[in-house]
Amino acid sequence: MQVTCAQKTTIVSLEIVGQDKIKTSYLKKIITTKQGEVLDSVKLNQDITFLKRLPAVSHAYFNVTRLPNFKSHVKIGIEENFTLLPSLNFWTTTNKQFAYKLGLYEYNFLGNNTTFGGFYQNNGFHSYGFTYRAPNLFSKKWGLAISFKDWKSEEPLYFGEKTANYLYNNTSVELLGLYQLNLKHRIDFGISFFSEKYKYLSGETAEGVPLALDLDKKLLKLVYQYNGLDYYYQYVSGFKSVLYTQYVTTQNDFQNDFLIAWNDFFYYKRIGAKGNWANKLRLGIASNENSPFAPFALDNNVNIRGVGILVDRGTGVAVLNSEYRHTVYDKKWLAIQTNVFTDAGTWREPGGQLSDLFKQEKLRVFSGIGLRFISKKIYNATFRIDYGFKVYDTRNTTKGGLVFGLGQYF
Repeated sequence: MQVTCAQKTTIVSLEIVGQDKIKTSYLKKIITTKQGEVLDSVKLNQDITFLKRLPAVSHAYFNVTRLPNFKSHVKIGIEENFTLLPSLNFWTTTNKQFAYKLGLYEYNFLGNNTTFGGFYQNNGFHSYGFTYRAPNLFSKKWGLAISFKDWKSEEPLYFGEKTANYLYNNTSVELLGLYQLNLKHRIDFGISFFSEKYKYLSGETAEGVPLALDLDKKLLKLVYQYNGLDYYYQYVSGFKSVLYTQYVTTQNDFQNDFLIAWNDFFYYKRIGAKGNWANKLRLGIASNENSPFAPFALDNNVNIRGVGILVDRGTGVAVLNSEYRHTVYDKKWLAIQTNVFTDAGTWREPGGQLSDLFKQEKLRVFSGIGLRFISKKIYNATFRIDYGFKVYDTRNTTKGGLVFGLGQYF
């Protein structure tokens, strides 16, 4: 809804309806439209866009009632999401063992847009962690995030044509400051203290590669986000960009300090009444150490559906994911989408050249189809299943496979 008026009108009453668990006091604090101020249609529409991005809000709208003497009554309507969500993921590991991850998260903790929760994972080893994220803890613009993680996994490391499996253990504590410049711009910044341990399990290593490593590190992080997305239930339109930069310091003879940065670009377009075209482009670069512990991984749960689990690593990356989603069923609480997709990516070898990204033998292309079951009343409750099959990949014998998950792939 748009509001236009040549004569300035004053908001004499502001009403918010439809909210249940999310606090009215919190909503009135974070919106820019205030009782007693002049009615501004631009600010009011921006407030609605901001509210629709909150995990606790599935939809928002407003109505303006004109009153005598250039006065008005503004009503903002909220349709809430259910925000206490379990998470369940299951997969097979590199040694074909069944693995699962269980979690429970509240995305509207205390009714003020705070996320709090944790997970337990069993993939042959035990991992756990928790997260607390309060973007409006101190004010509308300032917030805080704290997380702890003790993560263990068996991971393949690549030494040319050789492969060895190591037990990887990452224990970390992270503290971030959160600053919202305005509706579209946000910055997260902070520090993480963590230890990394590697222990050889099986396979062929290379000369000079240790069978065990125990490293203490510090990570400085800066994330800048531009968000121009607009939501209408399961449909998304607009552009979003997220830049991640990290500087890792360590004191050991095997690894040097290194810098890593990547940018995710998202573009969504509504097509007709039921279609949605979605795109994600990731461009990343890191310090080019000739090491099997390269930071960018090739994995069908992360970037190319169907390629396999932890298939390769690199110090540079360019990945494009593109899919068309079409809603085939849409009722009050449930929507079902079909999708067709193409994922394509290329990696720079550790110690290699940037030209690696443009070599034909580095290119992987997988395409496929999928289904989405979307709850319109529960935040991020999208169950997805995709099957990706190989279109082009000269370095991998995998012909394709299923990928399950919660939430849209991107």
